[in-house]
Amino acid sequence: MHPLDVVKTRFQIQRCATDPNSYKSLGHSFRMIFRTEGLFGFYKGILPPILAETPKRAVKFFTFEQYKKLLGYVSLSPALTFAIAGLGSGLTEAIVVNPFEVVKVGLQANRNKFTEQPSTMSYARHIIKKEGLGLQGLNKGFTATLGRHGVFNMVYFGFYYNVKNIIPVNKDPTLEFLRKFGVGLLSGTIASVINIPFDVAKSRIQGPQPVPGEIKYRTCFKTMATVYQEEGILALYKGLLPKIMRLGPGGAVMLLVYEYTYSWLQENW
Repeated sequence: MHPLDVVKTRFQIQRCATDPNSYKSLGHSFRMIFRTEGLFGFYKGILPPILAETPKRAVKFFTFEQYKKLLGYVSLSPALTFAIAGLGSGLTEAIVVNPFEVVKVGLQANRNKFTEQPSTMSYARHIIKKEGLGLQGLNKGFTATLGRHGVFNMVYFGFYYNVKNIIPVNKDPTLEFLRKFGVGLLSGTIASVINIPFDVAKSRIQGPQPVPGEIKYRTCFKTMATVYQEEGILALYKGLLPKIMRLGPGGAVMLLVYEYTYSWLQENW
């Protein structure tokens, strides 16, 4: 799924449609990247997700279950419990993943050939040396990452568990699998549509600034306001198609694997 993530980031950081280097469509972006950067251009920034994905998903599901248990002591409706537990898991997940995202976005934004760009470790060292570990360095875009993950997980878990509980369970294993997959697909898609303005803000803050040495995009909501004022409301939804293509089916698969594995562990352990 990583090529879709690279394309999504490229769309989100491009500002001017009249720029001859801007991408006109999803197909055009794939052709341009392949032509100018080669096949490995689609895998720029792949190492940070490889390093971060397993602990990130572990944190997502573990903290979701823990927040759900904690909320059991409060008199909340099941619908609200799932959504708030999802929000909590997303905020916790963002703390773990943000430094990896900063490195990943910087590498994905680089349009040089794969062999000409810096390695993941050298780029991370460059950020730390030049900008430090704080909110202007390896943790820049932190509030936007909190918003992106918090909103996504709130909708993702809230929608999935509430809708899944409304639709009757099917005795046929295949139809039951399709029921869960369909709800998971919708959950990932709707969550992506709702949280993408935070994603665009995150990419602008963590990616290259329009004028080198001058920080234009600094905070989450101010970045959203700037993008809206200068480029219109649709600019806050740049990269939506590749994001949905990645996180719609990806979100469904992730929830299904989690549910079936969790169920198997409960029965056998």
